Amino acid sequence: MEKRQPVTQPDRQTQLTKILSSPTYRLAEHDTEFLGRPELRPVRLQLELLKPEMAFSAAGVRSTIVIFGGTQIVEEAEARRRLDDARTRAAAEPSNTVHARALKRAERILAKAAYYEAAREFARIVSTACQTNGECDYVVVTGGGPGIMEAANRGAFESGAKSIGLNITLPAEQVPNPYITPELCFQFHYFALRKLHFLLRARALVIFPGGFGTLDELTDALTLRQTNRMQHIPIVLVGREYWRRVIDFQFLADEGVIADEHLELIQYAETPEEAWEIISTFPYAPGRGTP
Repeated sequence: MEKRQPVTQPDRQTQLTKILSSPTYRLAEHDTEFLGRPELRPVRLQLELLKPEMAFSAAGVRSTIVIFGGTQIVEEAEARRRLDDARTRAAAEPSNTVHARALKRAERILAKAAYYEAAREFARIVSTACQTNGECDYVVVTGGGPGIMEAANRGAFESGAKSIGLNITLPAEQVPNPYITPELCFQFHYFALRKLHFLLRARALVIFPGGFGTLDELTDALTLRQTNRMQHIPIVLVGREYWRRVIDFQFLADEGVIADEHLELIQYAETPEEAWEIISTFPYAPGRGTP
């Protein structure tokens, strides 16, 4: 029978160092590698639910107005600068179809620059009317990024009011705009939890022109309203002509894939004042009952 070699005693300090530096010895709450494991997804989902919820409660945020819209819709001065750059490139290479296309797109972005100011003004109106005497009703909430989101946070900021930004990690990192109230700016990993926080306290959705992300958020809210899975709130599309070209809602009703009454889930506005009039006279506005 083979003899076992005697086990040498380890150097006490070396062994202790190995133990203390082992990931398994780390407190679970401090072990980001452990928390990032696929098996911990339910825990991460719960954390993304609780962290904003607790912060909103601490800040006294009772209700919100959600403002969605495109990241590329910028204020007029920036839109004109981009257009000038596109013209310069197109003039330098007249046969370059990529530059020609970029010029057309820059012209269309400039044509929508008024929506940036409209979102800014709407947020100012809402924040001035609702955030009074330390109360936090109808707090403006956006996705926290540039474009229409920046405009809305900016309008609230310039009126001295709080506003919320729900940012998300993306392949091309989206930096929060500087107008969000710092203690009400959050970064999400999961779109589902971000969407939940958009709608949980919402008393209105105001949708400015935008792309895929804006469409996703709009149709998600419409589906929840259609199926009575969320509170009864107005959904206001700003820019009737834009939205009627993007989505032919009447066609959906004519084809029988949505009911005629589902068209009533959507209202249109052309100005910040019109949007606010729809919201402030809605049956479930503050003081007019609860959903």
